[in-house]
Amino acid sequence: MAQHEHSHGKSNHIDVHHHFYPPEFRDAVDDFSGFKLPMVENWTPEASLEEMDSNGVSTAILSLWSIPGVWMGADAAGMRRWARLVNDYAADMRRDNPGRFGLFAALPMPDVEGSLAEIEYALDVLNADGVGLMTNYGDTWPGDPVYRPVFEELNRRKATVYFHPVAPTCCSGQIIPGVHESWAEVIFDSGRAVLSLLINGAFRDLRDINWIFSHSGGTAPVIAQRAATLGRHSPQLQEAAPDGVAAELTRLYYEIANGFHAPNMAALLAYIPISQVMFGTDYPYLSVGDNVEGLAEVISGADLEAIRSGNALRLFPQFASA
Repeated sequence: MAQHEHSHGKSNHIDVHHHFYPPEFRDAVDDFSGFKLPMVENWTPEASLEEMDSNGVSTAILSLWSIPGVWMGADAAGMRRWARLVNDYAADMRRDNPGRFGLFAALPMPDVEGSLAEIEYALDVLNADGVGLMTNYGDTWPGDPVYRPVFEELNRRKATVYFHPVAPTCCSGQIIPGVHESWAEVIFDSGRAVLSLLINGAFRDLRDINWIFSHSGGTAPVIAQRAATLGRHSPQLQEAAPDGVAAELTRLYYEIANGFHAPNMAALLAYIPISQVMFGTDYPYLSVGDNVEGLAEVISGADLEAIRSGNALRLFPQFASA
């Protein structure tokens, strides 16, 4: 992969939600899922760079898409192999294009032992910028106590943890005929992941993790006050969030990929401080340009610049010179 020059002609954006497709892994996903998507099949590192250059994105942080993470029905050894393959591929993209790409490393979840080993490799050897996880692993969510050792290690390392939504086993496919899971279920599952981590005390206990959730938080900003109100009589919630639900959820980070529309942003910013909101694109499922232009239609001034790059640079100062 050749190094690619980029233009500084537009306002700087740091894209924290940008997908990549190692060819061997993409072929395996095609075989597993039984279908191909043109935007996935046509992806190359050069395509990402061209889209970034055309729209003023200096750096994109790479993460796996949610279908189906590194699982694909594999055993632990298979998941570990795929995680290592995709992380090495992304690391090569970073090396070949200095400053242009970051990495939220894939972990072989729900394999806890393998995930702990991959955290060490990804953060110590590859110098990844964080880890990328899915909002569920079939029929368990990230707050499940079985996953606590993974999050405790990430907390010890003061790591950034980025969540990409995926429909759970209960609700994958088309549970409503004609309505694809990506239209609704993945957005609902971001809210489920937030509630899972909240109710199990992860936000209370793991204060050194930087948590990032996709698509303007999905349902999280909308259901937060409902959960707080109805949870007043839940001893578990009161213990998990002794300072209140809002104190925990408003300090998390949220990126706006395909969630920049006025209703999404109104819900998000009515609850979440502007300081906690970052730019993302979900490329190639939505173009970088759609996100850049859409965000600028609903947010302006200092708030726009904070979302475009300022807030991300607080977490990722290494991209300041990109």
